[in-house]
Amino acid sequence: MSTDSPTEQATTDPSTANVQEQLDELRAELAAMKSDDADDQKRMTIIATKGTLDMAYPPLILASTAAAFGWDVTVFHTFWGLEMLHEERSKELKLSSVGNPNMPVPNVLAALPGMDRMTTWMMNRRIEDNDTATIEELIDTSLEMGVELQACQMTQDLMDYDEAEFYDGVTTGVGAATALEHMADADIQLLV
Repeated sequence: MSTDSPTEQATTDPSTANVQEQLDELRAELAAMKSDDADDQKRMTIIATKGTLDMAYPPLILASTAAAFGWDVTVFHTFWGLEMLHEERSKELKLSSVGNPNMPVPNVLAALPGMDRMTTWMMNRRIEDNDTATIEELIDTSLEMGVELQACQMTQDLMDYDEAEFYDGVTTGVGAATALEHMADADIQLLV
């Protein structure tokens, strides 16, 4: 008959020691997971594919707003989306008046020569009158806030873009595989 108390028996019993060791390991893993969760910031990846004035605003507004909330934000620009990263072309983005059902110009008139120029002028006037940030200002703000603006390498080659003409701070030469990795790790993925 053993004279050890139940507590002494539990600490000397090999199966109990093993369970205690596993419990300690699980507690350590849980503490590490909680620590990782506390340090995790939300991540968002936006794929920008359009190069018109009205389609340049959404990715830049969303990116700069998310960055203001402390999120890690990446915007991958491909095809016509590269237009907004080009320092000169971004100041001359146009608004297409044809095919936009909310345009205050009927399609029959919107198809007339010069109407894109007219609707672009009207939108730029509205942006100025309302003191809305320009595309250039949104790009500068996004970069200052740590948003990573990426330029698609394949599109750069295909469209013969000179990366020296992009805004300072734009990450050039990024491939689709890198964009997919960012998307896979992101909490939110958007295609604009």
